[in-house]
Amino acid sequence: MTVEKPIEVVLITGMSGAGKTQAADWFEDQGWYCIDNMPPLLIRNFLDLAQMGDKRTIDRAAFVTDIRSEKFFRDLNGAIENLSERKDVNLRLLFLEASESVLIRRFSETRRTHPLADGMTTAAAIEKERSMLAPFRSHADVIIDTSNLKVAEFQRLMNRSFGSGDEAQSQFSLSIASFGFKHGLPPDADMIFDVRFIPNPFYIKSLRKLTGNNQKVQNYVMRQDIAKKFVASIEELLSTLIPNYIREGKYHLNLYFGCTGGQHRSVVIANEVAHYFRGQGYHVFVHHREAQK
Repeated sequence: MTVEKPIEVVLITGMSGAGKTQAADWFEDQGWYCIDNMPPLLIRNFLDLAQMGDKRTIDRAAFVTDIRSEKFFRDLNGAIENLSERKDVNLRLLFLEASESVLIRRFSETRRTHPLADGMTTAAAIEKERSMLAPFRSHADVIIDTSNLKVAEFQRLMNRSFGSGDEAQSQFSLSIASFGFKHGLPPDADMIFDVRFIPNPFYIKSLRKLTGNNQKVQNYVMRQDIAKKFVASIEELLSTLIPNYIREGKYHLNLYFGCTGGQHRSVVIANEVAHYFRGQGYHVFVHHREAQK
């Protein structure tokens, strides 16, 4: 007698505006059966119907359950417990989040109202929602922060977390960026490194109007012993930290290197660190906030 594999089930939840629709689109593109805004109590019935008869009709299903269905949302915990106990279901919980500033910007750009607003400010509604979702976040199998993710980066993270074959293996990705302190701190940074201790090419007349993407500026910065030591120390630090981040379920890190104007030193250092970790086989994304304006 052949024993069928359990149905692969992913519950998608998280902050409003954090990208649950994009996650559902990814699953649908991969051939999963997807239902958006699914009341938790109906998930069990749906899966039972999918297995009626001689042949199972669905092998992989993803359900989006969010705060829009607030009256059903309190039943999500019970649904998770029920599905976890079923031997015919392999359940995973995907939680999507983003920083408050990014969520506020997204609601503003789309001219949408937060589903919990009801007279509150968007910031207050976000805080309330984050508090309500905290228990589910703590039990999530995969947490993705979409604050600083481009579409391609998000797709890669989904591939590694839920794809098949080699893409399913957990691989860490790095977003490495440069910025200028005089233009303000980046709101989505996991780590910020100040490189203003390195001699400034700005004071070299022939280099002033160039950026750290120029070979002459790169040569000037990287012939400084302190710059070489700093880059080596960052490479050693991150090489130590990344395996531990992976072990704790974090698969993406936003690193920022800052100098005064964001044009020279920070660009060079960001590029040097990015080059090293690309050579180590990591997915690395580079952005120069000020140099690309």
